Amino acid sequence: MKIRFGLLSRVIAAIVLGVACGLLLPAWAVRLSLTFNALFGAFLNFVIPLLIFGLVAPGIADLGRGAGRLLALTAALAYAFTLFSGFGTYAVGRALFPALLDGARAVLPEAGAALQPYFTVAMPPVMEVMTALVLAFVVGLGMAYTGARSLKAGLDELRAIVERTITRVIVPLLPLYIFGIFVQMTRSGQAASVVAVFVKLVVVIFALSAALLVVQFCVAGIATRRNPLKMLRTMLAAYLTALGTQSSAATIPVTLERTQRLGVDPAVASFTVPLCATIHLSGSMLKITACALAVAMLAGSDFSAALFARFILLLSVTMVAAPGVPGGAIMAALGLLESVLGFDETLCGLMIATYIAMDSFGTATNVTGDGAVAAIVDAVARRCGIRRGAGDAK
Repeated sequence: MKIRFGLLSRVIAAIVLGVACGLLLPAWAVRLSLTFNALFGAFLNFVIPLLIFGLVAPGIADLGRGAGRLLALTAALAYAFTLFSGFGTYAVGRALFPALLDGARAVLPEAGAALQPYFTVAMPPVMEVMTALVLAFVVGLGMAYTGARSLKAGLDELRAIVERTITRVIVPLLPLYIFGIFVQMTRSGQAASVVAVFVKLVVVIFALSAALLVVQFCVAGIATRRNPLKMLRTMLAAYLTALGTQSSAATIPVTLERTQRLGVDPAVASFTVPLCATIHLSGSMLKITACALAVAMLAGSDFSAALFARFILLLSVTMVAAPGVPGGAIMAALGLLESVLGFDETLCGLMIATYIAMDSFGTATNVTGDGAVAAIVDAVARRCGIRRGAGDAK
């Protein structure tokens, strides 16, 4: 009997081996792993805009003239979930953090001599992520409303190339990439030094993330009339993959496959999943809000409801411009941390270190919630008669 070693098993094995090898491997072997990750990471940065454009544009066109409504619905759902995450986290944090952080003292981890890859190769993308996203909107909606058959045929071929790149290159190499990430984290000890200060905060963030996903999939379950816990279990592979990659964009292939297993129409899934990888950031919002509130409390800064309401509203828009790569959301949030919350360089440094140490949990929540958003959009599309090619029939 042949034992199937699927992606989920390979991701788990990569995580376990990465932690073990981070403790045991000599420096030269760790640097080999870092070199692979540097090359693969550069390739991901290069291919992400192509992936977004190659999937979103033809996906919008496939939905016909109803694409505009579904685009608005997807954006509205993503934004609503993100705001719900931010304000809900703040409310819970105000109630729990004073007791949980009583006596805690935040310190920045000492800078160590981190190992470096042997070499890197620059692979600048042909366009920025937001450029690819806006271009996909314009071209996709244009094709949906004008019926540009020649352009549609060309973009269908581009989508085939992108899908082949995903299935033949990215997915097979993801476990090695995840392995390298966990080797680096274990070897440097940076994550442990930061999380040690915020161990109680991590528990709260994990609990809040689980509660957020339950709420999202309960809404999706009501919309689709399916068991929300079974739907959540179907998305487990995407969650675990995101734990390793720390990137919504890098996890798109797995998220897309798992979303289709939820019964979402492939045309809707190929449109919503890459889109949500950029605009649905409820997990990142949860983690940034929780970390910012904790840092503000530890530093004795202002953490009033009015101040954080302004911060959350602005952050929910600003993070859309963040690249779908590890740490992108916190980099986009730095300006607001300084201008709205009044964080200085030390507090911003603490936020970055803490966020990166727990980045995988927020990203995993983002991509898992993408499945819920896609399921809701698909349910609305079915009930409203918006299907593949529906625009041509009207």
